[in-house]
Amino acid sequence: MPEPKRIGVLTGGGDSPGINAALRAIVRRARGLGMEVVGFRDGWRGVVEDDLVPLGPADVAGILPVGGTILGTSRTNPFQKDPATGSWTPTSKVDRILETLKRRGVDALVAIGGDDTLGVAHRLAPHGVRAVGIPQTIDNDIGGTDYAIGFHSALAVVTEALDRLHTTAHAHHRALIVEVMGRDAGWIAILGGLAGGADVILVPEEPFSVADVKRALERRLEAGRRFSIIVVAEGARAVELGSKPLAAETRVDAFGHPQLGGIGYWLAAELEKAGLPLTPRVTVLAYLQRGGVATPFDRLLATRFGIAAVELVREGKYDAMTALHGTAVVAVPLAEALAGCPKPVPQEFLELARNLGVR
Repeated sequence: MPEPKRIGVLTGGGDSPGINAALRAIVRRARGLGMEVVGFRDGWRGVVEDDLVPLGPADVAGILPVGGTILGTSRTNPFQKDPATGSWTPTSKVDRILETLKRRGVDALVAIGGDDTLGVAHRLAPHGVRAVGIPQTIDNDIGGTDYAIGFHSALAVVTEALDRLHTTAHAHHRALIVEVMGRDAGWIAILGGLAGGADVILVPEEPFSVADVKRALERRLEAGRRFSIIVVAEGARAVELGSKPLAAETRVDAFGHPQLGGIGYWLAAELEKAGLPLTPRVTVLAYLQRGGVATPFDRLLATRFGIAAVELVREGKYDAMTALHGTAVVAVPLAEALAGCPKPVPQEFLELARNLGVR
């Protein structure tokens, strides 16, 4: 197989701090190997619609700490699910992807994103698309890797927010509920809550009841603690809601995901109805968790992943994903990584919270 001359790169799904650091590393390493790099705007939409921009050293200068993605992103899905069979069926968009890559002379793709974006790359492999994946999601729920780009930065934002909210909770004797992201896994909630000193942490992995939360807060009152901080993941499941996540609306995105949200306000209302002596107030961090500069950890992780992705392309190791195992960056098959999605929070972290007396 001849060595690739032109690499295409795209960024899909929700943005995360550190994506730009990965783009910078890809461009610089590829250029050092004599390869050209082009970027497709707005994720898979750019490949479908042939929306391409050259990426050279000047284009990635100064973007190392910058959040978001200079290429833009979207949740475009070139595949559709057949309602009758539930299986993924290729559409005309796949043919357009193949035409774009051929017309533009793109020998290989690097897809940076979460399980949906990487899932498309994996499904395109049987169609002859040679792709390598880089995991990025603040939810950290991609299998096969210890950490994904963006999680550490989001964790820092949540921890700082909890530090700031503690003073107001203490001063006004309130139960402050902080809703964070985490559709299927509670990585942000559990680790952010532990780092920020939360008193109750609610994650998708363990359904909760309003009565249990109320009892935990009342125990703090009995101990003389006249305030509490509750961290709840957007995908947390209350038994009163049938142990299902609360959807903000009935619409779903191109990958079939409903938009979650509102569990924090629902919990506040239920606690008030249950007669909680503390006044509950809600803070929804939402997109603040994704914004801002990348932490040093994410900049370094993204840089290592970017370089590793180019090396995989050079070696012809496709349908694979860069991953962090301990301190080593390794390659794992995309099929293996996707089979582990969503990656749940390990029991050891849930036990850590319980050992600290956190609900």
